[in-house]
Amino acid sequence: MNGLPLSDPAVVDALGAVLRERGYSSDGIAALLGDDAGTALVGGTWWPALRATARADGAERDLATLIRLFLLGSIEAEDVVAQAFSPISPPTLVDQGVLASGDGGYRAVLDIRPHGSDSHDYLVVSDQDALLRTRPLRHDHVLGIGGASMSLAQAVIRTPVDRVLDLGTGCGIQALHLDGHSRVVVATDTNPRALALAAVTARLNGMSWDLREGSLYEPVAGERFELIVANPPFVVGSGSQDYIYRDSGISGDGVSRQLIERAADHLEPGGIAQLLANWIVYDEERWDERIGEWVRASGLDAWVVQRELADPISYISLWVADAGETPEGAARRGAAWLDWFEREGIAGIGMGLVTLRKPVSPRAPDVVIEEITAAGQEVTGFEAQAWWARRDFLREHTDDDLLAAALSTSPVFLESQSLPGEQGWQQISASVTRPGGPGAVLGVDEVMTALLAGCRGEVPLGTLIELLASYHGVEGAALAEAALPVVREAIGRGILFAAE
Repeated sequence: MNGLPLSDPAVVDALGAVLRERGYSSDGIAALLGDDAGTALVGGTWWPALRATARADGAERDLATLIRLFLLGSIEAEDVVAQAFSPISPPTLVDQGVLASGDGGYRAVLDIRPHGSDSHDYLVVSDQDALLRTRPLRHDHVLGIGGASMSLAQAVIRTPVDRVLDLGTGCGIQALHLDGHSRVVVATDTNPRALALAAVTARLNGMSWDLREGSLYEPVAGERFELIVANPPFVVGSGSQDYIYRDSGISGDGVSRQLIERAADHLEPGGIAQLLANWIVYDEERWDERIGEWVRASGLDAWVVQRELADPISYISLWVADAGETPEGAARRGAAWLDWFEREGIAGIGMGLVTLRKPVSPRAPDVVIEEITAAGQEVTGFEAQAWWARRDFLREHTDDDLLAAALSTSPVFLESQSLPGEQGWQQISASVTRPGGPGAVLGVDEVMTALLAGCRGEVPLGTLIELLASYHGVEGAALAEAALPVVREAIGRGILFAAE
């Protein structure tokens, strides 16, 4: 191979044409593999897919070869590869860094895979991951589509905007999704190989991005954006840079801190930044202290959601295994990494999503930091956008405004917990939950349960509170004072909303 992969645009175009002609798409692969083998492959079990491709005949043989090369990491005979990629010759693909020869055939160097959305089917280009290789990853390895990148893509607010920044683009998966609702996509990375593959991803999908090399905000000095998205090399370590995709070269959690604290300089008023971040936790009981300092220093509105708090051994094991090193090499690296954690007094690593917003006009920032770990309560773009709308509503409406408003209760579940006693079951707690809403759980008592049931968008909140106060024999003003903080929490969680 000469230089960076797929540096010849003519070869990229020819390769795209071949893949399309062979039916190398989400639907084409699903049809060839069948439901069971396809589901198994998504879950990490590859051999049923290998079995299904071995049975392919006729026109499907070329598609089967592409699947085995790019998705299963197999070695294929020269004549089979030549047929699958015709009219592109295998030596050309070797020279362009797509394939490598050896062991009597060819294997894929790159991972080229379809990536479907609700309305499009794309092709994404990256390096083959550790599971398909027999040696450790290269220093400038370009990561493909992973769980972290997809969780970020799911969380991004998709309101149409003019200019967006994809900071740490890697293979370009975020830029790919941003392209659909942005006029200009600026994508940066410190890794030239990543930028080269992101350019290929863009070209294969008929897109054009402004790709720039550099660290953090350096490539966009003096520029502002309506949306910033970042899946940076946030892994916490001593500052070494063994693998560019995970190690920033900045000690500790410094890369996450710098991205957060400097975001305001690169956001337009009203602009949003959505970042995956890791942060050091020295005391598990006060896990929010460090990340809280950063977001408050930014001067921006912030919604921080910690999805996981990992202990040092689990955290290190995750990233050591990800690199595909030998057991001996992984043991040495893990031990040295754990020694550093112990010297630093690190109790754990917080992992999650940080959503920042620049106020349109000067005011005190609105900061919420919370832990939401339950499955099914992941942050989505829709929920993130609704979150800010609810925060604005609460800030703009006084308690008197709320008492005069006719509120409605969202579709929620009421759940109670009871213990057996001498008088039968005795309720000890109750809560309402809005399904799918991150953190949309509210503890309720008998009065609040009745109040939520009465909120149907017909009667002002103040009137409902007066009726409940009369029923329970208490002062209406006292009940309102006790209920309004809970009402505000319910609105903030999307459990209550103002009827139109």
